[in-house]
Amino acid sequence: MNGRWLAGAYREAMSDLHLIIAPVAPPDAALPTIELHVERRTLAKRLWRGVAADGKEFGFELEAPLKHGDTIYQAASLRYVIAQQPEALLAVELAGLPNSAVAGIGWAVGNLHLELSSDPARLLMPDEPAARQLLDRIQVDYTLVVTLFRAGRFARNHSVNELGPSHKH
Repeated sequence: MNGRWLAGAYREAMSDLHLIIAPVAPPDAALPTIELHVERRTLAKRLWRGVAADGKEFGFELEAPLKHGDTIYQAASLRYVIAQQPEALLAVELAGLPNSAVAGIGWAVGNLHLELSSDPARLLMPDEPAARQLLDRIQVDYTLVVTLFRAGRFARNHSVNELGPSHKH
């Protein structure tokens, strides 16, 4: 491709498309932001295109996937930031459940290779027919919520473990 490397984070391929190879590090958090809204499944990819809220086009040729909040381009007066779109999730409230039941739910979800995350009060998984069928079959109550989902993110009290969206075995 024709272009030049700038700040190590992107290559300007043509006047209206910016090619991004990595997030800006470190970004200037004081600058105003323009969001580029992206679905979670697209964020997991390394090759994709997107259009920011102001119409600026970006192409992505990444070594590692981006995540919500990453700054992808920064100029003197503003920066462009990834904004993961909220999605429909099934939430299982943990209050009142014994640890063994929570472990069993986690095992059942993982055994079907479904995605899972948690915050201190609940387990979260994408609203998919297989997840609903599983929770109904093992008689676990759940509610539908719309929020950000980060597969493999497990929060307990004030600590967070990022296991990522996949595992190796």
